Amino acid sequence: MRAIHILLVEDNEGDVILTKEALEETKVLYSIDVAIDGDIAIDILNKTGEFINCKTPDLIFLDINLPKKNGHEVLKFIKSTNRLKHIPVVMLTTSSYEKDINQAYQNYANCFITKCVEMDEFIDAVAKIINFWVYVVKLPSINFNESQEISN
Repeated sequence: MRAIHILLVEDNEGDVILTKEALEETKVLYSIDVAIDGDIAIDILNKTGEFINCKTPDLIFLDINLPKKNGHEVLKFIKSTNRLKHIPVVMLTTSSYEKDINQAYQNYANCFITKCVEMDEFIDAVAKIINFWVYVVKLPSINFNESQEISN
């Protein structure tokens, strides 16, 4: 099994640490880029500036409440960009507002998960998400973007 590459878009340092801890517990081979605001997430995905050598992620964890561009804006960018729209986006946020949930799905989020308040529950939830996306579903191959560009 190849390593999965994750883009974590999260401005809360504590949640970044907890997410990484959960990833370690899964024993899944992974690499991770962290964007602390929506603009950085888009720069990473566009591979611009200092992010020119960043890998295209296999999976994105996206918070809604972010500085600069919010998670809804980043999601809309991802799902409207041909070379990115196949990437699963997990909205992982403190919001449980129906408006946020509906907007996320209208913009083609793959799932919406409200962060658990308890640390152990949060770690368990992230581990379950990773296990689902790595062991249950089939993700596009690493050459997906190249084959898409050739056929377009």
